[in-house]
Amino acid sequence: MHERFRYRNADEIIGKAKELGFDLPFSNDLSPLLGPLTIDGFSIRNRFVVQPMEGYDSEPDGSPSPLTKRRYLRYAEGGSGIIWFEATAVSADGRSNPGQPMITSGNLEFYRSLVYETRMAASKKGFNPILVIQLTHSGRYSKPGGKSTPKVAALNPVLDITEPYILTDSDLRQIRDQYISSAKLASEAGFDAIDIKACHGYLMIESLSAKGRINSIYGGADPITRFRFMLETIDLMREESAGIMITTRLNISDCYKGGFGVDKNDHPDFSEPLLLVEELLKRDVRLINISMGNPYFNPHVTRPFDTPVPGRPVPDEHPLEGVMRMITGTSIFQKRFPEISFVGSAYSYLRHFAPNVGAAVIKNSGSSFIGFGRNSFAYPSMPADIMKYGKADPAKFCITCSGCTRLISNLKHGGCVIRDREIYGAELKKLIADGK
Repeated sequence: MHERFRYRNADEIIGKAKELGFDLPFSNDLSPLLGPLTIDGFSIRNRFVVQPMEGYDSEPDGSPSPLTKRRYLRYAEGGSGIIWFEATAVSADGRSNPGQPMITSGNLEFYRSLVYETRMAASKKGFNPILVIQLTHSGRYSKPGGKSTPKVAALNPVLDITEPYILTDSDLRQIRDQYISSAKLASEAGFDAIDIKACHGYLMIESLSAKGRINSIYGGADPITRFRFMLETIDLMREESAGIMITTRLNISDCYKGGFGVDKNDHPDFSEPLLLVEELLKRDVRLINISMGNPYFNPHVTRPFDTPVPGRPVPDEHPLEGVMRMITGTSIFQKRFPEISFVGSAYSYLRHFAPNVGAAVIKNSGSSFIGFGRNSFAYPSMPADIMKYGKADPAKFCITCSGCTRLISNLKHGGCVIRDREIYGAELKKLIADGK
């Protein structure tokens, strides 16, 4: 049964986890979070990752706005070892909202400037983060002008509300080439790594589960055929953008009928995701950011919360079950593929206990990094505080109120309505007044 966060000390949250049948990792020693790690020649100072939470605040042409820049400069000063930039569309028709970033030859200089200023802001604080850009096509959730224009690799029995356009093989090859072109631009802008987004119901993850796609080189019963779209994109990207790190944010289970990484009873089944990671390892992918679920359909899976967005149901499961599902799933992959560094998700619900849990997970080789999305909105300087003071400030953490999700769901600028209220609180008040 769902419950709000109400844990005053470590014993209470560990005890609640035990009551639910889970052994929640926990350590008072935070030093595992501060250990360096080298990947593909990049020396990463610590194990904190800013996750790619969208701000919905880019300019109409996809270039960074002043509000976009403000967010990334805050991340830069916050001390995380990796800053994972939000989903950036590879084409105009693949944008999920009118404010989604999109890198083009026409706005390349704006991205080059954003990368430079992010590095300078970090350097002034003594930090040197790795900068990853997440490239995506929104597929079923494409809404470039604010109006839904779904484009899919295959139909889905639970996600399709209206009949979407089914992309042809030729369409997919064109989108593949758009990924390649965007990767070249991202490399020119100065990013260290390219993330091919394969999570949360967007086109790339959907292609991995396209069993119903027939007479196609990109779908069907054979998982290797379904992997082809993603693997071709990586192979061509390697050829065209030599030297840049390639990674992915990968759903290891969509947790819904017809999704990737689910069995016939719609429960998580990691057999195909593990097979995919074997293929990624062959292509020398050494960093993978793990996720699960779909924010549009089952948001509690990847973002366990206290309060749902108005109009959405309260999930049947306890939020700690979602936290443990992600920790356990990530650990399976980390232990199976020790050559790859995995980023774990769903830590924000834990508030001020998240560093303790994350430190224990890393110490136990359950992941290499811990990622924060909503908490990076709320408390971007958490890693810097831990480095400086040996602890974080409990009063600054995300409270998982879903305020940021509420803004984003209504195509408003996304950010923390509690800890960054001067920017985002007024917008939330408008939504409340409008009953949204």
